Amino acid sequence: MFSAGDDKMVKCWDLEQNKVIRSYHGHLSGVYCLALHPTLDILLTGGRDSVCRVWDIRSKTQIFALSGHENTVCSVFTRPTDPQVVTGSHDSTIKFWDLRHGKTMSTLTHHKKSVRAMALHPKENIFASASADNIKKFTLPKGEFMHNMLSQQKTIINAMAVNEDGVLATAGDNGSLWFWDWKSGHNFQQAQTIVQPGSLDSEAGIYALSYDVTGSRMITCEADKTIKMWKEDENATPETHPLNFKPPKDIRRF
Repeated sequence: MFSAGDDKMVKCWDLEQNKVIRSYHGHLSGVYCLALHPTLDILLTGGRDSVCRVWDIRSKTQIFALSGHENTVCSVFTRPTDPQVVTGSHDSTIKFWDLRHGKTMSTLTHHKKSVRAMALHPKENIFASASADNIKKFTLPKGEFMHNMLSQQKTIINAMAVNEDGVLATAGDNGSLWFWDWKSGHNFQQAQTIVQPGSLDSEAGIYALSYDVTGSRMITCEADKTIKMWKEDENATPETHPLNFKPPKDIRRF
């Protein structure tokens, strides 16, 4: 397991012994995101020093410092084919990187505010990116803009994840969890996290979000210092949870 923190540290853990076995030194400030390459033994980390660093997992050496963003790199994902690395930043841009040469391939400037979260669809060559203004979908490998998601989650979105069933979940600073239909971009359900007893309401923020391997459980990391597991409500029926599901005829393209 790999972890990264505000203390500039990136650590590799042995889960059998619960010990740190490697540390990766090089970030000049807090580290906000990380991703493991699916086929190569490399680790990608992005942080407040505006750089996405590429590490050799085994030797701990830094292969590249992908520089070009003008502000914190707060989201990153990776894939086996080009572009192998995609980063989102507080400078409101998304960059595609050429991993062979450590250079920018292209820059997407569609967002007006910080791109704090991105989610790659597990089967399609499409990804979504979230910022405080809206959620957008783009194709890969070119990065063509597809459409905006239709509803406004009036908060800063810190994390998002999508499963194979096409359920996109987004998590906000105010503890809101919204669920979207991947295909149409329609928001069909909204939930609110429950703050730990004794915590302030302001500690309802959700900072990280992930589906498990099956895609039916969801894990959130929250500001009240908890990690929460969510599962589908087995007793839910169309009557108890009516879905306001009328996908629009034409999806706004701008």
